[in-house]
Amino acid sequence: MTERKMCKFYNLNVPERRSGEPGNQNHINNDEDDRNPDDPLQPYVPPHEHKLEYSYWMWFSRRPPARELSSTTTGYGQALRLVGRVASVEQWWGLYTHLARPAELPPLSDLHLFKLGIKPMWEDPANVHGGKWVVRLRKAQTGRAWEDLCMAMLGEQFMVGAELCGVVLSVRFQEDHLAVWHRTAADTAAAARVRDALRRILQLPASVPIEYKAHGDCLRAAGPAPPASAPAPPDDRS
Repeated sequence: MTERKMCKFYNLNVPERRSGEPGNQNHINNDEDDRNPDDPLQPYVPPHEHKLEYSYWMWFSRRPPARELSSTTTGYGQALRLVGRVASVEQWWGLYTHLARPAELPPLSDLHLFKLGIKPMWEDPANVHGGKWVVRLRKAQTGRAWEDLCMAMLGEQFMVGAELCGVVLSVRFQEDHLAVWHRTAADTAAAARVRDALRRILQLPASVPIEYKAHGDCLRAAGPAPPASAPAPPDDRS
């Protein structure tokens, strides 16, 4: 599938390539080698590439099984690993083609595609007053649904602009979860638009439930950190 056909298929809002511009090239910025990999560095977009409305970064995390929670010293934030940053259609496909598919990920793994500068944490300033819609899917449905969800976010198909923060894939044992995070839980109209767009994008029947969780409620439920000698409570942020 050509780049323009991919853009059209996924309804990505990108400008037409100007005549005379070259095809795809690899660009390496050696200046990033000595920088903190968690910094929200804006990816360089060559003139010939199709720039996205927003830049994004992809994160990976894996939660230890419950039996290991009491012995681990790795907090949720420290468990996040930055996979890459993208700001164009070409950069996205360069990243996505190298990602493991949902069926290949072990249980308790999570992939987080968020707008650049927003970390996939309840405590992030962009998330702390927000919430998320969560849908649970059979594993046979997850691969295509995750791809469609990513493309819809990149292509601004939720039509809520800066209100949208990111999307999350959570691989679990019996079923998988997809979540859409947004900024303002108190804005019920925006939350409803996100929910309706999610149902439309994934073509979910009305019988499939979509659950809403406010991040503030999740933070209060998590409570303060337990003593070092006590088992840590589950921290499932899907």
